[in-house]
Amino acid sequence: MKIAYVYDAVYPWVKGGAEKRVYELSRRLANRGHDVHCFSIKWWKGDSVVQKDGVFLHGICNPRSLYSGDRRSIREALTFAWKVLVSFKGDYDLIDCQEFPYLPCFSTKLVATTGKTDLFITWHEVWGDYWYEYLGRKGLIGRSIESAVSKLTNENIAVSEMTKRELQHLGAVGVKVVPNGLDLKRIERIKASDTTSNIVYAGRLIGHKNVDLLIRSIQSIKREVPDVSAIIIGDGPDAAKLKRLAKELGLEKNVEFTGFLENYDEAVALMKSSKVFVIPSTREGFGMAALEANACGIPLVTVNHRMNAVRDLVTEGTGLVCEPTIEELSKAIIRVLDESISMRARCFELAKGYDWDRISGIIEKVYEGSG
Repeated sequence: MKIAYVYDAVYPWVKGGAEKRVYELSRRLANRGHDVHCFSIKWWKGDSVVQKDGVFLHGICNPRSLYSGDRRSIREALTFAWKVLVSFKGDYDLIDCQEFPYLPCFSTKLVATTGKTDLFITWHEVWGDYWYEYLGRKGLIGRSIESAVSKLTNENIAVSEMTKRELQHLGAVGVKVVPNGLDLKRIERIKASDTTSNIVYAGRLIGHKNVDLLIRSIQSIKREVPDVSAIIIGDGPDAAKLKRLAKELGLEKNVEFTGFLENYDEAVALMKSSKVFVIPSTREGFGMAALEANACGIPLVTVNHRMNAVRDLVTEGTGLVCEPTIEELSKAIIRVLDESISMRARCFELAKGYDWDRISGIIEKVYEGSG
């Protein structure tokens, strides 16, 4: 098959779940003998079209900021959407466009229709009513655009069961779940860090991740486990506020902030030397870091919320889902800390089902079954 991916951000120049997914799938599909192309912003230097890991990268737009403040830039989305419309070249069997930032999906639909090409749209999350929290009254516009995108094709791909459910609520049809994956061989090669901890968190330090809830829970846990230790990996707009909170609660010796770790292996090593991975987020489209923790043999604690897809990753013996309160989160963490060793085997077993080699085989069958 001749396959085209459309997404403005490209790994490793931009690091995120969607970028990593396109990178891992595209190079594996190329290794399987498919002709794979990615149309994006030109993040690299040199020629507009380059080949990397067997995949052709087409830079159709000069580099520009993806964000305006702490929000995705509408101007960038409009510019990239226009460039897709006027610069997309070639005949393809199918195009897979990532749903965010929505506007390029409409351009890709026109390109696909003109070329009589099958269009897939991959959904990493559905915002629904969250649009109103994000944009206030203008959220109605975002919600309407999201709903319209869900109806552009009958070939929608969701990265989680939660996203599938939300898509179906929008009226989308033909929704298939193809989850994100892991490079299990790489994770297995990484040795545990010499720095040990009871609790580890990895992710953006931003409001909906509720890291403040985790810190307040650690204060509660400290009453029962005085030497409890936690490592918080990541950076974001709430970093300074969270550090102040830890200091105000007298947790300077209990909570360590590493900041963003450029070295992926270092983050995995810290997971391997911990006992429980806690992700109290109320909005997760998938939860890659949680799955990576399972691959390290570390059980999860997450919270019960409709927009938290990590809930679907927790099965019997791999962690707990609790209500998003200090009391309930504290109790869940203490329980999993006590049972962490006995949960390791099931965590490893769960992670095996998400190896990227297996996931690339699944997506290949979905593509071949189109039309």
